[in-house]
Amino acid sequence: MTPLVALAVLVAAVTHAGWNAIAHDITDKLVAFTLISGGGAVIGALLLCVAPLPHAGAWPYLAVSAVVHVAYYLLLMRSFSLGDFGQVYPIARGTAPLVVTVVAAAVLSESLNGWQAAGVCASSAGLIAMALWGIRGRGAPPRGAAIRAALATGLSIAAYTVVDGVGVRRSGTPIGYLAWLMVLEGLLIPAYAVYVRRGRLAAELRPRAALGLLGAALSLTAYGLVLWAQTRADLAPVAALRESSVIVGAAIGTVVFKERFGAPRIAAAGLVVAGTALLLHSG
Repeated sequence: MTPLVALAVLVAAVTHAGWNAIAHDITDKLVAFTLISGGGAVIGALLLCVAPLPHAGAWPYLAVSAVVHVAYYLLLMRSFSLGDFGQVYPIARGTAPLVVTVVAAAVLSESLNGWQAAGVCASSAGLIAMALWGIRGRGAPPRGAAIRAALATGLSIAAYTVVDGVGVRRSGTPIGYLAWLMVLEGLLIPAYAVYVRRGRLAAELRPRAALGLLGAALSLTAYGLVLWAQTRADLAPVAALRESSVIVGAAIGTVVFKERFGAPRIAAAGLVVAGTALLLHSG
């Protein structure tokens, strides 16, 4: 992992935490994800005008990834409706690097050196510790539902990370792959919202449109940088470094959403930083 690739992934981490915070802040989650996914589809359609067409071998991966991304959005909506941002977000993000590491080794024959393995383990342990500290009940539904939803979200993240890691390498064009992915995945949730909300949808979208479209731009930027990085580095270290976004997310949760941080979570954040430093050292 070169310094340029590491910088791109770190920028992606910050922008990713930003759009997730926007999604959490919009109370009506269907409105939030309609704006974010629909806005991403519009931006993706504009990119199609200048982006090369992906190679034929990438299209099966694009199709699978679009389905997995929709599942990811639905699970993320569920997670945000059940738990605090500063706790649900790290659980979802912390699950993915370990799963990606195992799958990349088993399916793609990617191997980690000692520094990378230590960095992935330290980052994942810190992410999960940061999330699990202080989880409290929120009445009904029980807190276990939030944890299960966040873990399922993490598995969906791992799934699309591996699928897109292979697909973007076969596409020959990261920007073309990103554009088509945004269009394919971005139409389903808005279509569902139109069906469910019918004539009410436009009025419900209007007050949050600017914020939601900002979230769409941040989401596309974040994942575009990750897809580019996946063409230049192994999947596991990219996935682990990307999840340093939870430090930003924890800060947003504390400052914006007034969620508790506390000494245990500070220590867990330090473990994430240590893991990140190991990954950067390995490059």
